[in-house]
Amino acid sequence: MTSAAARPRPQIMKLTDAAADRVREIMANAGKPVAGLRIGVKNGGCAGMEYTLEWAEDQKPFDEVVEDKGVKILIDAKAMMFLLGTEMDFQTSTLKSGFVFNNPNQVSACGCGESVQLKPASA
Repeated sequence: MTSAAARPRPQIMKLTDAAADRVREIMANAGKPVAGLRIGVKNGGCAGMEYTLEWAEDQKPFDEVVEDKGVKILIDAKAMMFLLGTEMDFQTSTLKSGFVFNNPNQVSACGCGESVQLKPASA
């Protein structure tokens, strides 16, 4: 009896060069050791959900680890189905700069851009 080959796991997120450069720059100035950048989602805002970003001092048991372009990202286990296939970018314009999530699971966003409506990724 032969076992079926394991299907490769999809990468939850990827980063653009600009996002990876900005994360590395911020990490270099963190002032303390960090395990990586933890990304998640939480309920909030007028559209229903908000992205969360925080420096992780350690890796939690159920974090999904994504290493892309030399940056370590820890995905909160509760957020994985909402972030599957997402690309994180860093954009600078005349009026603002910040991380932008290009998420195929996003259904809509509020007018101010602070919150989004997300659906779980389909199988």
